[in-house]
Amino acid sequence: MTSPRLIVGLGNPGAEYETTRHNAGFWFVDALAQRLKVSLSPQPKFFGNVGRQGELWLLEPSTFMNRSGQAVGALARFYKIAPEEVLVIHDDLDLPPGGIRLKQGGGNGGHNGLKDIQAALSTPNFWRLRLGVGHPRELGMSQQVIDFVLARPKAAEQTEIDIAIERSLDASPALLAGDYEKAQRLLHVKTTATHIKGTTA
Repeated sequence: MTSPRLIVGLGNPGAEYETTRHNAGFWFVDALAQRLKVSLSPQPKFFGNVGRQGELWLLEPSTFMNRSGQAVGALARFYKIAPEEVLVIHDDLDLPPGGIRLKQGGGNGGHNGLKDIQAALSTPNFWRLRLGVGHPRELGMSQQVIDFVLARPKAAEQTEIDIAIERSLDASPALLAGDYEKAQRLLHVKTTATHIKGTTA
């Protein structure tokens, strides 16, 4: 098992984006940092906010989403972190609000952050934790996708996303140990807002 050495949350910098769907990756890394008692601080040479616990690095790029690879590539190259030791957390339009999927490799699904990271690492072979935010068409909305991801979730959607983040945190011991199969078993189950913390552990 290869434990992750770099966990990256994707989002856009700036107060105006803090509560938008596209920042779900930031939400997870903020929560993980709090749980691990790790402080994130600006490190200009890595183009982001960075924290460390032992051999594990946490990163939130301070570039905009479509330049996320600049931060990931810089830190991974400096500390000689292999792509398969990178775990990227990001919002996903193909999953409903609260949906979670953990996988290695694959396409980018049109996600500009993933696209740029793949280019920076010269491979798609990094791990991804996909946090569902829904798709405007599936949710009966006429909003364009770009406007949708840059908007705040409705209250019910936010509740489901918050539960997904909490469940992902509950699975973080398996994730941090590199036991991705166990993490998948914990995460790849259908839940709703009635999920009680701890029942899947």
